[in-house]
Amino acid sequence: MYQMENTESIKRQIIELINNKLLEKVIDIKTLPASGSSRIYFRVITENKTLIATYNSNIEENNAFLVFDKHFENKKLPVPEILAVSDDKSCYIQSDLGDVTLFDYVKKCLKNGVYDEDTVALYKDTILNLVDFQIKGYEDLNFSVAYPTHSFNKDSIIDDLNYFKYYFLKVNDEIDFNETRLNKDFQALADFAMNAPSDFFMYRDFQSRNVMIKDNSTYFIDFQGGRKGPLQYDIVSLLYQVKAQIPNDVRKKLLDFYKEKLSVFINVESINFDKYYKTFVLLRLLQVLGAYGFRGLIQKKQHFIESIPFALKEVVVLKDKLDFPFETKELSLVLEQMGKLLPKYQITDNEKLTVKVNSFSYKNGGVPQDMSGNGGGFVFDCRALPNPGRYEEYKHLTGQDAEVQDFLNNSEEVKTFFELTNSIINQSVDNYLQRGFKDLFVNFGCTGGQHRSVFFAQKTAEALHEKYPQIKIVLNHIVQHKNYIYEK
Repeated sequence: MYQMENTESIKRQIIELINNKLLEKVIDIKTLPASGSSRIYFRVITENKTLIATYNSNIEENNAFLVFDKHFENKKLPVPEILAVSDDKSCYIQSDLGDVTLFDYVKKCLKNGVYDEDTVALYKDTILNLVDFQIKGYEDLNFSVAYPTHSFNKDSIIDDLNYFKYYFLKVNDEIDFNETRLNKDFQALADFAMNAPSDFFMYRDFQSRNVMIKDNSTYFIDFQGGRKGPLQYDIVSLLYQVKAQIPNDVRKKLLDFYKEKLSVFINVESINFDKYYKTFVLLRLLQVLGAYGFRGLIQKKQHFIESIPFALKEVVVLKDKLDFPFETKELSLVLEQMGKLLPKYQITDNEKLTVKVNSFSYKNGGVPQDMSGNGGGFVFDCRALPNPGRYEEYKHLTGQDAEVQDFLNNSEEVKTFFELTNSIINQSVDNYLQRGFKDLFVNFGCTGGQHRSVFFAQKTAEALHEKYPQIKIVLNHIVQHKNYIYEK
């Protein structure tokens, strides 16, 4: 209720601003879909035009955007026109560039299975403008207003790497690492990256969702995080936007095009562009995984969780191409382990019903997250049942071993538990099949995730496969890092 009242209050402020400073009568005002930031956007319809209003309580960030926008406009760069600003700078009105982004073109390409000529042409136009932002936009820009920092310095790099460590690595128990040694590798990586020339404008979040398409031309938004920095970061951000899934051959052509246009202004070889390029690919991918971890795994925003497998795949491919002139043993060890997270986050896009069955440990990791975003399904607690782990002969075995299965199958409590859980799950499967649902989430947990939960998850998956051969079952034994798929 408070949020609704607060939004209505902001709308009144916007209407008053437009009435007083633009002398326009507001006909309608609609809240636009939320982005990954705390900014709130509105589309305003007046008697004569449509406008975009932005509200943000972070005045420093607003000021950075307003100063940068004016500067870029003076440099003839394609940015929105600022039409009015509230006295406290919490709200500003800008020209409406429409709803179509470069990423909308990308989504059509992904759906059709090919990057078409029109989309590639828009990428090239985007890159032409990027070079202008980096070179012309840098000239005489007042970096003192940049937020949160005026330059991409070593602290910025370490912050990004720690973001990855705390919000992605540490919430995925499957990855083993020595934090002290990893921190040393982070320092070495940051020191190396800081050798790249950095007297350029760095957009910071240069990706296709921030490129608007209007009248077949590109316009640019969300540069409030801009700062002084190296050239590589922004072109990497564009070409390695993980959900865009740009094919390697297209990516190479676009990178060559970028370097060709950049060479009009500077000697690309003299700044050792290629020497640092892969380093910035890695830095960007790790920063993105940190963001997905925080927004998705911590804040539970499904869009970001769905993006994780795309970033993981890029890291898995990149890890064998890195050639640092220094050792990064612990970081390399971490990167080598990233691939085993893919089954955990892999998005299933099937016409058939998919039942995900997990065994997990309450002690280590807790209840798994539902990556489908449906938020339904079951969590069954097996801790009230006889525990094979209390007996020496079973301690080093799991619920997949015959000895443990025999032990549990001899218990009437276990038989009753399976009959009851199986009946409940079957009821949902029958209902989901009738209603055309695509995902069901089933979890069995015990103390260590080794014996009882593994036994029930395995037995349930096999029983479902036998009863419903038309569905897909994905079985994950989380503690053992084992994954199986049952389907016809």
